[in-house]
Formats: sequence, structure tokens, C-alpha cells
Amino acid sequence: MRSMHRVRHLRPGPHSGPTKRCWWCGTDPLYVRYHDDEWGRPVKDDTRLFEKICLEGFQAGLSWLTILRKRENFRRAFAGFDIETVARFKSKDVTRLLKDDGIIRHRGKIESTINNAQRAIELRDQEGSLTDYFWRWQPSRASRPRRITREVLQTMATTPESTALSKDLRKRGWTFVGPTTVYAFMQAMGLVNDHVHDCSFR
Repeated sequence: MRSMHRVRHLRPGPHSGPTKRCWWCGTDPLYVRYHDDEWGRPVKDDTRLFEKICLEGFQAGLSWLTILRKRENFRRAFAGFDIETVARFKSKDVTRLLKDDGIIRHRGKIESTINNAQRAIELRDQEGSLTDYFWRWQPSRASRPRRITREVLQTMATTPESTALSKDLRKRGWTFVGPTTVYAFMQAMGLVNDHVHDCSFR
């Protein structure tokens, strides 16, 4: 007797079959999880956008895995990257953070995060939200490479859009937001899809 229950035919998800990943995440479990669950997924939340652009600034000259391993420490140190709270940090907070070995103890980057929180408040007042502002810089599909490969990505440390966004942010008083930093931010927050063509998560 045929069952009365209707069988659901599901499309294979990203984990169906052999899983292929972008080369850069290697085999470190933390990095693999970040690649699979976060990197390149569209983010439209002001706090997460602010956190990521600040952490990209801290990453300058370092590997992202170094920052990723310290991310929870950064969140604790910077009040969960709550923009209003960080904007009120004073010199005593800079001194406190310079003694925190759980984060990157770089005075310029710490002071940049506080400055950028203040600039983020101004930007929200002018543009409505960080989400509205940043997503305005999403490149058109026509401007993107037809096929994303490791070789293509290695020639794309910056793009015209990341250069323009960097220039606009710096005009608004943001710091540690060079074109390469900004493009890494755009990749991570899903403004572009830079998973390589055969990645299961593209």
C-alpha cells in the first residue's frame, strides 16, 4: 500500500557530495567554519558591518586567521562593537586596551576604531544606516569577472568600487580603510561573491 505522505524532493545543498572550498581557508577548523558559515554571506546589520571594517583595519599587516582567533577578545574589549559605546571611549580606555594581550595592542588601530565609531554615527545621521551606505557600493554584475578563480582573485586586491569607497570613507574622516582593506571587507560581507567557481559554497 502506497504511503499517503508526500515525498519532498530537496535540491542538493552546499554539503551534498564532496565538499570543495576556496583554497585560502586551508584545514584549520576555525578558518573552515568561517569560510563555510560567514564569508561572503550578505550582511545587512550595522553592528556587524562596523565590527568587520574595524577588524579588517586591525588585520592590516597580519593574517585574518590571527584576528579570527582573537575575535571574541576583540568583542569583549570593544563592548560588542556597539557603535555608540565605542564612540564614547576615552584615553583611559585606550590605556586599558593597550594592556589587553587578548587583542592586537596597536595604539593607532585602537584609536582608529574609536574614531571610526564617531564617524559611523555621523554617517548614519547622514545616510540613514551603515547598511544603506555600504550596500550602495555593491558592484554591478556586469563589472564582475565571468569566472572567479584563484588566479583571478590574486589580481584583485582592489577594485574600482573598493577604491572609490575607500576614498569616500577617508573623506568622511575614517582611518585604516585603504582600498585593499575595504575590498576584503566587501568580500567578507557579501557585497561581492568571491568564492571560487568550483567552491561548494559559491
